[in-house]
Amino acid sequence: MSNTSPTTAGPEPFRVADENLDDLASTLAKTMAEVKRHGVILDRLGSEPDPVPPAGQRTDGGAPDAEADGPASVFIVALGGKAYVAELAALSDWVNYLFLPIYGREISTTRPWCARWDQHPEAVARLHALWLAWQQLTDTEAGLSGPSTWHRDHLDQTLAHLRAPDGPFAACTTSPTRPNHRVLATPAPTPSGAVA
Repeated sequence: MSNTSPTTAGPEPFRVADENLDDLASTLAKTMAEVKRHGVILDRLGSEPDPVPPAGQRTDGGAPDAEADGPASVFIVALGGKAYVAELAALSDWVNYLFLPIYGREISTTRPWCARWDQHPEAVARLHALWLAWQQLTDTEAGLSGPSTWHRDHLDQTLAHLRAPDGPFAACTTSPTRPNHRVLATPAPTPSGAVA
């Protein structure tokens, strides 16, 4: 039971000087953005499979194997199953809610884009690499020049390849009134030991 009676005054409210409100609002906005970013990272980590043991290490306590049981990479093309699906979902959120609203220029025959980009393996690989670099270079530890480095070294090159007239979206219709989607065929693999 509380020792305060209804007639006892409560604690004095905390007051912030008017000149400090802008700093407080800015600090709060930065803190909220950081908490949101950490939440995304935690969600992503929670959906990842158990780490793959180093090459040659067995999980059953037996002698080391000659080959590793799976990829030890965060790159999406090295993932499979549920890990791939979870990573593609996270990548799709980034592409649809951050990348395209800012960098998705008008679609034309000289700058194609496919709304079904996630079905183009090259586009998925390039966008995932771009997203990984974005995560690293927009972090506070990257310093003030991190975002500029990301634009120069990663974004510009990725856009040049993805949106090129002969890029992965070349066979997709660029007109929204006549949508067409086609993944271009890749060259057939050559048999082992074949001489070219």
